[in-house]
Amino acid sequence: MKRNLMKQRLALILFVILMLAIAACSKPEKTESTPPPVGTEQSETPPSESELNPDEPAWKLDTSPVDLTWFVGASWYGHSWGESLTSKYVTEKTGVNVKIEVPSGEANEQITLMMTSGKLPDLITMGSWENAVKKLWEGDHVYALNELADQYDPYFFKVAGDGTLKWYRQENGNTYGVPNDSYSPNLMQETGMTAANQTFLVRKDLYEEMGSPDLSTPEGFLNALQTIKDKYPEYKGQPISPFFAQGNVPYGMSEYLQNLLAVPFEQDGKVYDRTTDPDYIAWLKTFRTAYERGLINVDFLVDSDSQVEEKTNNARYFMMIREWNGMTAVNPLLAASENPDSYYIAVDGPQNSKGDTAKLFPGNMDGWMVTMISKSNKNPERAIRFLTYLASEEGQMDLFLGKEGETWEMVDGKPKFKAEMVSLLETDVAKMEKDYGIMDTYWMVRNPVIINQWRPEKTPVIKQMEDFANSQADIDSGIYKGLDPQGDSDAAVAWARISQSWEEVLPELITAKDEAAFDKIFNDFLERRVNYGFDQVMQFRQAELDVRKAKMAE
Repeated sequence: MKRNLMKQRLALILFVILMLAIAACSKPEKTESTPPPVGTEQSETPPSESELNPDEPAWKLDTSPVDLTWFVGASWYGHSWGESLTSKYVTEKTGVNVKIEVPSGEANEQITLMMTSGKLPDLITMGSWENAVKKLWEGDHVYALNELADQYDPYFFKVAGDGTLKWYRQENGNTYGVPNDSYSPNLMQETGMTAANQTFLVRKDLYEEMGSPDLSTPEGFLNALQTIKDKYPEYKGQPISPFFAQGNVPYGMSEYLQNLLAVPFEQDGKVYDRTTDPDYIAWLKTFRTAYERGLINVDFLVDSDSQVEEKTNNARYFMMIREWNGMTAVNPLLAASENPDSYYIAVDGPQNSKGDTAKLFPGNMDGWMVTMISKSNKNPERAIRFLTYLASEEGQMDLFLGKEGETWEMVDGKPKFKAEMVSLLETDVAKMEKDYGIMDTYWMVRNPVIINQWRPEKTPVIKQMEDFANSQADIDSGIYKGLDPQGDSDAAVAWARISQSWEEVLPELITAKDEAAFDKIFNDFLERRVNYGFDQVMQFRQAELDVRKAKMAE
């Protein structure tokens, strides 16, 4: 009996052992996890796909502290993160702390060196026209945003917009960057916001004292310069510089001047060579005549940024080919000075021989700058979620308006800046940006369609310039902006050589001893650019334009 009982107990024990062994074997094998790099924070376990909601921002799933470096490709950008009220508020809300880096020199060169080293900042914002942007995409240095969004934050597709994603989609189907200040022609038609910033400016009091001369024809332009030389070498205690062109040869005296002259971009469906346009050449010869007569010098081609700033701040320029949004801080100060009419106003500048109104660049789908996430980033999931937040209406509101109750409040159901913030905007923009970080301080992912509804009414000395630019904006010309080849292709190398040659040639044209010398210098340049590969450049421009037209038609 005892023996039978012992057998039963032994059988029971063996059964239990067998079941435990089966249960142990059925458990999933533990996977090895890579430890976080030294000096970085371990992020919380990413949510499963089922937890990601395409209708909800994923940044809320993880607000633990994380540091991201952000390269802003503009050497003049002087703002930091962590000192202003807005940046502190955003970090407190999202957990993301940003270290802003700017290039010490040329942004393209610095990013290229970083690509060579294999160490890039976590976030990169570069001009959409820059060579380095294409190199970052083609060299597999940055993440495809659509792939990151699929994995970590599908809400990105909701805030980025299908139009933007299509516009920046590459041949492999991926989109690598999000632009700021991006406008479609339909949007401009619907809202009246063109984002045009090109203007021809004159110092108001001096211009009006001269009788508001016609500056739209070569004769009127030369006559006004002669008057400045004869009667106004100094004005109200300041030596007067007759003329300035923003961006010198590559911009102010080339593309910008051509826009003032309404030089077409294409004729009969074919890309047009704007450099050889007869009206453009005639105006370059007008500048040569002005130099020959001693009415202008080459200061406008060689002045440093600090010299331009000093002259502008003291209203020393008579007339300028200059974007109005670069005058938003200066004009109010000039209007509040002892010479309150010394600020600048927009007027009709050089026009073509038909007297056509200028056709100024509006905003376009390319936007101004484009933001990317590098593959050096140790926290790509936090980066795409932060980028999605910044691009959303919530993020746009936080960055532009700041913190409710401190910088803005609800008035009649709408967000409105407090009076002291508006006062700072009009009197001390630098303090407003440094202490509060509101409005256009952090513009890297700025969406004007969202933020302009909250923007305070501009003062008259700014609004006049903006309205004038809007009235001359060619809404359909945004598609032509940035057609030139970039990167390392044969066409891009050819264009780089041609551009460099043009920068050297144009000053020679303006300082040529006579018209015959001008013609020879110009014709020699045309021969050189053919040898450099100008035909390839034109073929690239045509192909790029055709692609853009197809995208717009989708």
